[in-house]
Amino acid sequence: MKLKPNQLKPNALKLNKFVFIAFFVTALLCLNACNSKQNTLVVQGDKHWVVLEAKDAKHTNGKFEWKFQLEHSGEYIIQLITTGDNQGSTPSAQVQIDDWQTDEELKSTFTIKSESSFQTVSQFTKDIIFSEEGKHAISITTSTPFVSIRIIPHFSNGIGSGKYYDQWLQMHNSVEKTTAMTWFKEAKFGMFIHWGLYSQAGGIWKGTRIDDSPYPGPKVAEWLMSTFQIPRIEYEELAKTFNPDKSFAENIARLAKDAGMKYVVITSKHHDGFALFDSKCSDYDMVDRTPYKADAVKELYDACLKEGLDFGIYYSHGNDWYDGGDGNYANVKMHNDSIGIYTHPQGKNLWDPSPDTHAEYLEAKAYPQIEELVRMLPKLRLIWFDGEGLITEEQAFSFYKLVYDINPNVIVNRRVGYDFGDYLDAGDNKIPSSSENIEKYWETCGTTNNSWGFKPYDQDWKSSRELLYYLIDIASKGGNYLLNIGPDGNGHVPEFSAKGLREMGKWMETNGESIYGTSRWKIVHEGHGETLLEGTGERKKKGFARKFSSEDFWFTSKENKVYAISLVESVGKAVIKSMSVNVAGKIKSVKMLGYHSELEWNQSIDQLEVKLPEQMPNPNGYALEISF
Repeated sequence: MKLKPNQLKPNALKLNKFVFIAFFVTALLCLNACNSKQNTLVVQGDKHWVVLEAKDAKHTNGKFEWKFQLEHSGEYIIQLITTGDNQGSTPSAQVQIDDWQTDEELKSTFTIKSESSFQTVSQFTKDIIFSEEGKHAISITTSTPFVSIRIIPHFSNGIGSGKYYDQWLQMHNSVEKTTAMTWFKEAKFGMFIHWGLYSQAGGIWKGTRIDDSPYPGPKVAEWLMSTFQIPRIEYEELAKTFNPDKSFAENIARLAKDAGMKYVVITSKHHDGFALFDSKCSDYDMVDRTPYKADAVKELYDACLKEGLDFGIYYSHGNDWYDGGDGNYANVKMHNDSIGIYTHPQGKNLWDPSPDTHAEYLEAKAYPQIEELVRMLPKLRLIWFDGEGLITEEQAFSFYKLVYDINPNVIVNRRVGYDFGDYLDAGDNKIPSSSENIEKYWETCGTTNNSWGFKPYDQDWKSSRELLYYLIDIASKGGNYLLNIGPDGNGHVPEFSAKGLREMGKWMETNGESIYGTSRWKIVHEGHGETLLEGTGERKKKGFARKFSSEDFWFTSKENKVYAISLVESVGKAVIKSMSVNVAGKIKSVKMLGYHSELEWNQSIDQLEVKLPEQMPNPNGYALEISF
């Protein structure tokens, strides 16, 4: 018998109350512990805050200076704390932390009240990203009298207590996980699929495009329910007409194979809460609510295995607009308001939340559905969690452990929460700089246009050369590329999207050896500077104007070989400075992938010069295999 969304386990409500009480008591204990006078990491509100008292600073002519110790890298916000109720005032300040600085007028965002006094929290609009932990120096110049400076982890930079770290590390370092991560590092290139009820609407609701919605929110098609604030009972009507072609699974699996991809990840349940598989704990799924009456996830799983592709699932565990209540927003906001921190709604359902609490949703739906999926798909490779924003550390760990206990061969991404993932993601359509120090293995997920879900009026398709650039650049920096398609309600992939993927596949058929199973070499790239990608919105606004020349080469490595990859046709000769004797060492042989005749080449102390063949294996560029 299937549980309706509001048919909950009897101990769920008790558990939620217990978690909240424990959370509140912990917060009070932390606040009482803020009597430390040291200008280093102290306990106040959260043990990962840096609180710097004005009275402890080196003070000269309105400039206050401290040195502090940071235990965790990531994104942080900076706050100025003053005494009294200064709401409406606009203090100004200049802050410098190491080489980073900002000079601005601060808006008063919170008033913290106690029985005897109150303080005003004014927050800088500019956040700072610390690339590494350790010692840092900060100075603030202001004429505004203040009590302290707080440096607090950004809401997207969830840092745990460390309570579960040893247990997590033991699982993460297991033989099964290590073997699975070896596969992941070798696979390099995968297909992401955003597909669900929203695919039928195509980013349009009642004749209005999502870009013109009167409500705030992401303008990508899969956020339709949130960005239009559609009531649950109205949105669920889409299920009655969701009836894709029966051939969708084999068609998509074949496209992924043709593109040279090694694995496929589909949205088994996105934020809208609708499951594409036959769930036993909820009837809000493909089998029970649609005329399709079949398990789409299982069908795609079987089709991918038949094509020799590995399989993964996306699952939105933190956000569920249909069954997840307010996503724990009210509880978190009550705590954060008391200590002067803004609570970001992060896509939570605040317009028509279900009557159950978020903790009840986890117990009745999210945990059981993850168990269903892992047991149903015995050869599952990975789970791509999402929407973790306001879940607790214990809940994030519970998801990781649940997966491990059923099948330790399944790897988990970092969005499970609190650094419990087996690998990182750089962010949606984000490519890190080659100078960034990334400790864990990582992946970038990207789109072929500017939306993840189907959006027929978005015709800004990335060319095959642009997509190849992202793949090659990411591989040269040591990461994976998970490239998305957004099929329509029938399961059909837009023509231009499919065309770009197949052209990538032709390049990979010849040059895939320079991508699969490779690692980052000591030099990432030579030629023109990096063209970084900072998110889906940036690419939409700025487009892609980079030009490639014969001077541009990206490098990957494998065993005793380095691959020099170019994105332009061969003209005469290739001159590669990074392959000089002084930099790379003595070269043994040079060949072009896909070209079977010998090449003429000469290595000097300054460069490697290679005479290129007149006929190119692929117009989008070539790869040289250089052995040492």
